[in-house]
Amino acid sequence: MNPFRDRYGPVALVTGASSGIGTGFAEELAARGMDLVLAARRMDRLAALKQRLEAEHGIAVQVVESDLAQPDAAERLFAACEGTDVGLVVSNAGFGAKGWFEGVDRSVMAEMLMVNCHAQMQLAHRFLPGLKAKGRGGLLLVSSVEGLMGGPFSTAYAATKALVVALGEGLWGELQGSGVDVLTLTPGATESEAAAKQGFDPALMQNVQPARECAALALDNLSNGPTFCPNAHYRALFERMTAMPRRDALLAMAQGMRPKG
Repeated sequence: MNPFRDRYGPVALVTGASSGIGTGFAEELAARGMDLVLAARRMDRLAALKQRLEAEHGIAVQVVESDLAQPDAAERLFAACEGTDVGLVVSNAGFGAKGWFEGVDRSVMAEMLMVNCHAQMQLAHRFLPGLKAKGRGGLLLVSSVEGLMGGPFSTAYAATKALVVALGEGLWGELQGSGVDVLTLTPGATESEAAAKQGFDPALMQNVQPARECAALALDNLSNGPTFCPNAHYRALFERMTAMPRRDALLAMAQGMRPKG
């Protein structure tokens, strides 16, 4: 008996699976007996992850090279899953950029829109008809706590993640009674390569959640949408922030996030 696999299996698709939360999802889903389709750009990492998970859990793993910055990436990924009984779509791939808005390269912002917004919307559009036809399964969209309100000095990134929150909430409402669960995950600081890429020293960061723990809590709460923040510290922080008058909350966030120097 495997209730999780019966509800969401037999196969889960995970995008951005080569590092961070994506790898955490792959590890946790494999431990729950799910076969996997893992998508990312770095095939060497996916190949190593495939070998490890198949050896440890006796599951089947398919790896797909996928650059979600490309306009047709979602369509290609859907085609790669043809003939595969995907019951859970974990749309996790994404990235961010910090600093003054006008200092963010325009090409980086364009790529963020493609990966963080366009790809998530297109993947949901492509896979949901099959899930609805089966009358079971799940769609898990990865946003961020920064998508819950405007994020000074993370403005473009927060805006892309706000779209994901709105997308997930709308789909959650539409799919009530369909048997398909929708959850938008809003992580806080999580163990990943993202912090270092954005100029932060991970060793100096506080309240950082392990990626596998983040993934496990998300999967445990798949039926408890529309949104879920897995990090208790950030959940409490943003509950306070979103309860404040919006002007006061934004000024406080701007003061805390303002670049030094």
